[in-house]
Amino acid sequence: MSKRVCIYAKDVSTLLGKSYKQAVRILATIKAAYGKRCDQYVTIEEFASYTGIDLATVQAQCWS
Repeated sequence: MSKRVCIYAKDVSTLLGKSYKQAVRILATIKAAYGKRCDQYVTIEEFASYTGIDLATVQAQCWS
């Protein structure tokens, strides 16, 4: 089983209980905070660090 490195808006929506559109905005905010371009991805580690959510919790949600 291959484990992904990046997090998608659907994952963010499920983890945070937000709408898909709000999850897209959250990812855009994280990209801006890390100085990423629009075409770059947010890693699971970056998301966990930015939100303060435990990495294992985020990984469990994304890999389930």
